[in-house]
Amino acid sequence: MRVADNLNAALHDLLEHEGDVYLLGEDVADPYGGAFKITRGLSSKFPGRVLTTPISEGGIAGVAAGLALTGDKAIVEIMFGDFVALAFDQILNFASKSVAMYGRPLPLRMVVRCPSGGGRGYGPTHSQSPHKHFLGIPGLSLYEVTPFHDNRAVLREMFARQEPCILFEDKILYTRQMYDAGDLFTWDMDGDVARVYLDDPTSADCVIIAPGGLAHRALAAMRTLLLEREITCLLLVPSRLYPLDLDPVLPHAERAKAVVVCEDGPGGAGWGSEVAHLLHTRLWGRLTRPVAIVHARNSVIPAAPHLEKEVLVQESTICRAVLEVLGG
Repeated sequence: MRVADNLNAALHDLLEHEGDVYLLGEDVADPYGGAFKITRGLSSKFPGRVLTTPISEGGIAGVAAGLALTGDKAIVEIMFGDFVALAFDQILNFASKSVAMYGRPLPLRMVVRCPSGGGRGYGPTHSQSPHKHFLGIPGLSLYEVTPFHDNRAVLREMFARQEPCILFEDKILYTRQMYDAGDLFTWDMDGDVARVYLDDPTSADCVIIAPGGLAHRALAAMRTLLLEREITCLLLVPSRLYPLDLDPVLPHAERAKAVVVCEDGPGGAGWGSEVAHLLHTRLWGRLTRPVAIVHARNSVIPAAPHLEKEVLVQESTICRAVLEVLGG
C-alpha cells in the first residue's frame, strides 16, 4: 500500500466509525478529492461531513476550531503546507489556547493536515517545510506521516490528546510504499519511534534521527555508507515530532559514536536544533561528540529541479554529515 492510500484509508475508517468527525478544505470533495487525492471518495460516502470550503485558510481553521470547541472532531486539509501561515493566528491564538484559557481543561480535537516538502519543482511558495514556525506552542502537538506508522493509529492518537495537532505530510512520501524491510535492513517499533538497522540496533556506529519525509533519503544514505564504507547506522523515525518522547532515543544516542539529526527545513531555530538541545541537555557528559544537524540551505526553494536539489537535503547530504561527524 502506498502511504497516500494508507492515509486515505485511515480517513475513511475514522469517518465511518466516528460520526462526529468533520473534514474541511479546499477542493476536498469528489470528483477532485484534494490536490493530492488524499480525500478521494470521502465526500461521496460521507455527504455533509466532508466540506469543500472557500479559499481562506484562516477561515477554514477558525471554523474547524469552533467545531472542535463545541465537542465535535475536525480535520483541516491545507492544500499546500506553505499556506498554513495564513491560519497561524487561528492555530496560535484560538485553537492552542482554548484548551486552557477557560478556567478548566477543555478538549479541542482538531487535526491540521499540511502537505509539505519539495522534490516536485513547485517552487518557493509550494515546497516548504514550515515545521519550525509551530515548535514550542503550548497546547499544540506536531506529527509527521512516516512510511512505518499506520495512519489509523496516528489519527486516533492525535484525537486522544484532546488538543490541536498539526500533521505534516511529505509530498514525495505520498508516492512511496509503506515500508517493508528489504534485503539489508530490518525494522521494529520502540514506543512511538520506528527503528531501522542492519543486525543489532545497539551496535551502530551512528544514530540518524529523522522525520518521516526524510526516511527514504536516510535509508539510501545508510545503504551507501554500509556498502561503500562499512559504516553501520541506526535510523530512528518518530511519529510525534513535538513534544518529542526522548526515552526510546536516549539509550541509542548514548551508545553510538555519533548522532546526526536531519530536518527538511532551513537551519536555525528548527526541529533539529530542538532535538540536539534535548540530547545535549540529557547526555552531555556521556556523548563522545556534539550532535550534528543536517538541514536544507538557508534559501528559497527553486523550481528548477537541478537547483532545487542543491537546496534540499539529499542522500549525499546525509552521507557527508555522517562521515564528518565520525571523522571519516
